[in-house]
Amino acid sequence: MRIFVAGATGAVGRQLVPLLLASGHSVVASTRSAAKTGMLENFGAEPVIADGLDAADMRAAVIAARPDVVIHQMTDLAAATDLRHFDRAFARTNELRTRGTDILLAAAREAGAKRFIAQSFCGWTFSRDGGAIKTEADELEPNPPEELRRTLEAIRYLERTVTASSAPEGIVLRYGFFYGPETGTLSPAMQDQLRRRRVPVIGDGGGHWSFIHTEDAASATVAAVERGRAGNIYNIVDDHPALVRDWLPALAEFLDAKPPLHVPAWLGRLLAGEHMVAMMTEVRGASNAKAKRELGWLPAHPSWRDGFVDAARHSVGHRTAA
Repeated sequence: MRIFVAGATGAVGRQLVPLLLASGHSVVASTRSAAKTGMLENFGAEPVIADGLDAADMRAAVIAARPDVVIHQMTDLAAATDLRHFDRAFARTNELRTRGTDILLAAAREAGAKRFIAQSFCGWTFSRDGGAIKTEADELEPNPPEELRRTLEAIRYLERTVTASSAPEGIVLRYGFFYGPETGTLSPAMQDQLRRRRVPVIGDGGGHWSFIHTEDAASATVAAVERGRAGNIYNIVDDHPALVRDWLPALAEFLDAKPPLHVPAWLGRLLAGEHMVAMMTEVRGASNAKAKRELGWLPAHPSWRDGFVDAARHSVGHRTAA
């Protein structure tokens, strides 16, 4: 199949494009940066420069590509560093989830694409009531902390819009918290904050986080291209949701950093905000059973423990080689 990947040089896109090509697909890959087209050419993709928030730009790129499948991987996560002001940090990503989705979906429809797959998120989005591990049938948080409301509404909008589409048929992939060599939870900024002991365990650290290695996010996306069911949502996470009080000290240890500090919830509320207290103490994890069953997908990194070690080792090797 001919596949258009929007946001092809992001954390997942960099892993996804080579996998699609290895699976026998031809790939047109978009990026906003002319400096990154060489990377895409080296993968074997056909690069195109397009801004996901420029309707004319994206329409022209998608129509020229004549794709069978369009994959929406557009985010601006590298800019999301000030988590105290969460919605502000994710403002561009949220615009890509709303207006960007509308633009790309309209272009895919006009180009005659048969399938549209979009990146969503399930790291903290589920209702904080009920069981610790949630499925795709469980409701999202009805009353999020103020700092998360615009971001959650953007996620809801993307999921509602994409799953309602029948031409092209829409599929949503809810990735967990990303990690990979120098990416997501193992980004240089996060590693620096951990080594400075600036990421404490807040309260009882009883929040459940579901992680996904970027390589596994990419392999699940390929599986969705080939076997996903129209109108469906899939949680793309590893097999072992982790309590904050378990994964955060373990990550510090993997990085040879001192153990994180522990602060009471009231102090965390003052220092980081109500939303960060909720993330540390109340959020729910996600089940990947549906993705395994319907997509025939298995994560190569089934446990964040082994995956963190592997990714941290690759990060060190990358810096040494540089």
